[in-house]
Amino acid sequence: MACAGSGRGPDWRGDVRGMEGTTALELETLGWSPFFAAAFEPYGRDGHRPGRVTAVHRGTFVVATGGGEVTAEVTGRLRHQAAGAADLPAVGDWVCVRGGAVDGHATVTAVLPRRSAFSRQQAGPVTDEQVVAANVDVVFLLTPLTGDHKPRWLERYLTMSWESGATPVVVLTKADLCDEVDAEVARTAEVAPGVDVHAVSVVTGEGLDELAGHFSGHRTVALLGSSGVGKSTLVNHLLGREALATAAVRADGKGRHTTSHRELFLLPGGGMVVDTPGMRELQLWTADEGAREAFGDVESLAAGCRFSDCRHDAEPGCAVRRALEDGLLAADRLAGWRKLQRELQALELRNDQRARTERRRRWKVLDKAVRERVKRTW
Repeated sequence: MACAGSGRGPDWRGDVRGMEGTTALELETLGWSPFFAAAFEPYGRDGHRPGRVTAVHRGTFVVATGGGEVTAEVTGRLRHQAAGAADLPAVGDWVCVRGGAVDGHATVTAVLPRRSAFSRQQAGPVTDEQVVAANVDVVFLLTPLTGDHKPRWLERYLTMSWESGATPVVVLTKADLCDEVDAEVARTAEVAPGVDVHAVSVVTGEGLDELAGHFSGHRTVALLGSSGVGKSTLVNHLLGREALATAAVRADGKGRHTTSHRELFLLPGGGMVVDTPGMRELQLWTADEGAREAFGDVESLAAGCRFSDCRHDAEPGCAVRRALEDGLLAADRLAGWRKLQRELQALELRNDQRARTERRRRWKVLDKAVRERVKRTW
């Protein structure tokens, strides 16, 4: 598979991943499962090969297959049929490929259904979905123990992680620079109920062994977090070599961008990890189910409200406000829930408007096609 500065070649075995002497790895090692096998079956009968996207570079895709690594481009038909960027291959996707057996160049003809997808609204003026990583089993949410506690940031990322279909895990990095690790872990657990929280240090090795279990069973783990939290450093540790460039945090505490694109790596001990660039912002795409999971404590309390549509404001019989008054629910926790609800409402309106715009566009295209056909018949 591809890696930064590895001198990519058509074969992703041995020298590419530091696993000298091995043969081409089985698809199961890449995360292949009966779910994907069933979806691939009709393509297999037509002579396609399955492969997993490990990197995307300006319209070209690095794909790991059972026979080695190939560089591929999507077919014109697949690009034309895509309703948006989310329908094109993303890192972690399983795809159907043709060619590549001789010169390593192939074409991607289809993207298999995804078991999970971590998506956000694409940055910029265009309202579109961007798939950050696909078919991820676990999401490591990295935040350093050297900065201020940011519960709203964590709630937001937890929401998107649950919505993706993956299991979130909070990783508090740079534990060697913190004097109150246990207290910070406890504070984080209050914001992330039911979620595993690990405090780790690549310098001392603290907590790193606890992360290994999340990769068992050929699972794929994606690393998410702001710049400078230690994502690339952790990937290098997991790989056992310096595969990614790292940079020190600036004096003002802000991180420097060292990862410029998303990339999937196979770990020597089994499992796969996706390194991602630091995100300055995370605009929600869809998050209804994710919000219920991220705020499970508030949702459980809300089940006891007198009214099913209670907004936990001034309604009588509100179990959430009663818990707040009794000290069973923190005020900032409810504030985080309310902030997210406002954003979800705005998101729903924006998506409805986008759907209406798309319908109008499709009707205009259809109307134009009908007019041209009638004109030709005359």
